[in-house]
Amino acid sequence: QVQLVESGGGLVQPGGSLRLSCAASGSIDRLNVMGWYLQAPGKERELVATIAPGGTANYADSVKGRFTISREAAAKNTVYLQMNSLKPEDTAVYYCGYRTLYTTTVKNWGQGTLVTVSS
Repeated sequence: QVQLVESGGGLVQPGGSLRLSCAASGSIDRLNVMGWYLQAPGKERELVATIAPGGTANYADSVKGRFTISREAAAKNTVYLQMNSLKPEDTAVYYCGYRTLYTTTVKNWGQGTLVTVSS
């Protein structure tokens, strides 16, 4: 089992920045894909960004050019989401997700961290 712990959410003004962190522990497969997903009130959870073992990143169109996903250089079990130029529509609970490279379904989820973009 893999445990995921997110941190870094909060309240920020439009145009501001936040950095989210997700630390993974437990039975981590070396070939894993970690990512960030958001769920706004009344909506389904959707992909924000993922990062593959070699560092290849994939982004939702709505965040390209504003958000950057990265992995800790050493252990690679911590993933970050740098969010710049935040908009009110980015307001949501952000979840960290983990899966292996062999599947397309997220196997483990973090507890979520709330990001609120408001003036």
